[in-house]
Amino acid sequence: MTPSSLSPLAESLGRQVVRQLQVSRTRRNTLLLPLLALVGPAVFAASPTRAEVWKGPTCGCCHDWIAHLEANGFKVLSHDEGNDEARRRLGMPIRFGSCHTALIDGYAIEGHVPAREIKRLLAERPRAVGLAVPAMPIGSPGMDGPAYGGRRDPYDVLLVARDGQATVYQSYR
Repeated sequence: MTPSSLSPLAESLGRQVVRQLQVSRTRRNTLLLPLLALVGPAVFAASPTRAEVWKGPTCGCCHDWIAHLEANGFKVLSHDEGNDEARRRLGMPIRFGSCHTALIDGYAIEGHVPAREIKRLLAERPRAVGLAVPAMPIGSPGMDGPAYGGRRDPYDVLLVARDGQATVYQSYR
């Protein structure tokens, strides 16, 4: 059937249907745009980075370091069974040891490493075992509570290579 063979009434009805469909589509788009603006960022936002932490059950500074990670957007799963086995399994040399060990996106994180440096590591993705802050320097995340009276000792965050060697990744002075 060609348009010329349609009756004037049918042509008129056809134009009205087409117009209504166009109005409905415009109205739908007008309603959806504000909804997408509100919901879109939440839907498309990256999920939090997961951190798995091994520590002793009574370690207060480990608990404070975990709180530091969570405050910086990490989702933490904690194991209160000590960290020696995890450190060994993740390939972190014992000479860089501290009171807790974490696994974050394939990297070993040893000790009181600031979340800022972990995020930098994840953005840069170097070929390495991970990061370490050996011992427990006062003023590092988790070792910076009121009991320390604002004291801040200098310390280095080390990038630990797969061969066990380390270089300074970031200094805190």
